[in-house]
Amino acid sequence: MGFSKRTEWNTEESALARAHRQRVQAGLPVADLTASNPTRCGFAYDSGLLAALTDLQALDYDPQPRGLLSARQAVCGYYAAHGTQVEPEQVILTTSTSEAYSFLFRLLCDPGSEILVPQPGYPLFDFLAGLDDVRLKFAPLVYDYGWQIEPEGFRRAITPATRAIVLVHPNNPTGHFTKPWEAAELGELCRGHGISLIVDEVFLDYGFSGQPASFAAGLEGVPVYVVSGLSKIAGLPQMKAAWIVATGPQKHEALERLEVIADTFLSMNAPVQGALPAWLEGREGIQEQIRGRVAENLAELDRGVAQLAAVDRLAVEGGWYAMLRIPALKPDEETVLELLERGVWVHPGYFFGMEEAGWLVISLLARTDEFRTGASLLIDYFSKHQVGNNRSA
Repeated sequence: MGFSKRTEWNTEESALARAHRQRVQAGLPVADLTASNPTRCGFAYDSGLLAALTDLQALDYDPQPRGLLSARQAVCGYYAAHGTQVEPEQVILTTSTSEAYSFLFRLLCDPGSEILVPQPGYPLFDFLAGLDDVRLKFAPLVYDYGWQIEPEGFRRAITPATRAIVLVHPNNPTGHFTKPWEAAELGELCRGHGISLIVDEVFLDYGFSGQPASFAAGLEGVPVYVVSGLSKIAGLPQMKAAWIVATGPQKHEALERLEVIADTFLSMNAPVQGALPAWLEGREGIQEQIRGRVAENLAELDRGVAQLAAVDRLAVEGGWYAMLRIPALKPDEETVLELLERGVWVHPGYFFGMEEAGWLVISLLARTDEFRTGASLLIDYFSKHQVGNNRSA
C-alpha cells in the first residue's frame, strides 16, 4: 500500500522530546517555561462558561456554510471594539486558525504555489503548506533595537509563484506588532505583484502598550484576509472556534469561493457557534488575568537577566513569549538539554526558525511560582556556565 508523499514526515521522537518525556516519567521536577495552553496554567474561568453550550437551538441542524449569523455578528462586535467596521457577510467561521489557513491556501493557491512567511515564526505553516501542496518561502524579520521587517528581503523572496504573504500581528514568538510603515511596504509589494495578505491576529489583545488596531479594515487595493479565534482571545483552545474576515478588492468573489470550501467541510458545530457570542462578550475576564500574569513573569525574567552580562532579553511588544539572546558557544539544543537536567524546560530558538545557536524562547504564561523557579534555574545556569557573565563558576 502506498501513501501520499505529502505525509512523508519524520515522526521519530527528537532528542529533546525524548529527554523531556524521560524526565517527566521519572518523576523529576520540571519547571515548564514552554507552556502555551491557558487552560492548564491556573487561570480562573467563569463557573458558568459551559452553560452557553446548553441552548436547545443547538439541537436543530441548520448548516450555514459561513456560520450562524448570530456568531458572525458577535465577531463583528469584537472588531467594533477595536474600532474596525466589519459586516457579517465578510466573516467565514472555521474550527481553528489552522483550518482558516488551509481554506485560504486552497482559495489562493494552485499546487506548487508559494506562500511567503516571515521568520522567526511559529512552525505550524510547514505542515499546513505541505498538506495543501503549497511551498513556503521565508522572509526575514531583523532585530535592530526592536524587531522589524526587512523590505528588501521580502522583495527578493517574491517570485511569479508567490500568491500571498502571511503576517502575524503581533508575531509569535518575537511579539512584534507591524508598524504603519511596514504595512505600507507590504501593501506596495502586494499591489505590485498581485498577491494577497493573510494577517493572523490571535494575539492582538495582548499588547503591552494598549490595543493596536486590527488589520481588518484592509489595506487600500490589497486583498486582506484576517484570521483569529477563541484560542487566544478567550483563552479557550479546546472550543475550536475561529474565523476569516475578508476585505479589499474581489472580496465578494473570494467570499463566494470560501463559502463553497466551507460548505464542503461543514466543520463548525452548532453548540460552539451558539456559545460564541457569550464567550466573546466575556473575554475580558480571562484576558485581564493573562495580561497580568505575562507582565509579572516578564518582570521576574528581567530581574534575573539584569544580573547577566552576556544574556539579553529582546524587546517585545505583545503576545505570551520572550526571546533571549545568549552566547552562541554551543548549539541551542545542547543548552536546552543542560537546562532540562537542572529542571527547567525552554524552547531552542531554531524551533522558530532562528540560527542553531544563540537564542532561547521563553513562555510567560506559566504559574508565577513555577515561572519563578524556572527563571531562577535558568539564571543560575548562565551565571555559572557562560563566558562573560557577571559571576563565575
